[in-house]
Amino acid sequence: LGAVPTTLLDLVRPGFHRLCRAYFGLELAGTDNIPVSGAIIITPNHQTYADPALVSIPVRRRVYYMAWNRLFDIPLFNLLIRRLRACPVRIDSPDPSSAREAVRLLQAGHVVMIFPEGERTRTGKIERFKPGAFRLAASLQVPVLPVTITGGHASWAPGRVFPRRGNIKISYHPVLKPDPTLEPRRAAADLAERARAAIIAALED
Repeated sequence: LGAVPTTLLDLVRPGFHRLCRAYFGLELAGTDNIPVSGAIIITPNHQTYADPALVSIPVRRRVYYMAWNRLFDIPLFNLLIRRLRACPVRIDSPDPSSAREAVRLLQAGHVVMIFPEGERTRTGKIERFKPGAFRLAASLQVPVLPVTITGGHASWAPGRVFPRRGNIKISYHPVLKPDPTLEPRRAAADLAERARAAIIAALED
């Protein structure tokens, strides 16, 4: 089966948004910062299983997700996430195949979502960022859209089967561009530092 058409996702988007507002108290801030065209890497912090869907609500473009490869071992669920344009990534070792796929998508001008922590936080705090998303951005000179999710850990922490009602806020920050004057590895580190600082600042508000 192929990916779910964007037109179909657009049809269910308003109802899903209303449901999330009712159950999670979902608030979206800074949505004007979401680019309407061009390649972009969205880099949210990671608090719940629902983060990819929640962050995508105001993104009115086709979004591709780099997801933990072990999720693709879950029967039926793997079919669903593949149809929603998720691509498997090994987070415990280098993964050249997923990197090549991300490069292909970005060179075609698409939106790619990568969680730089690699997996959900177990404490509610920001975990160490992995460099992959920022190395891609620096090598391709693609901008990054940092996103802060707050309240998700309290609602759906690791170990909980189902989420409780909560107050989740998602903040979309101004786009960050790699510094073209730096060599790629340093440009990636600089970009990661700036993205992390933007995300943490909103998390601590």
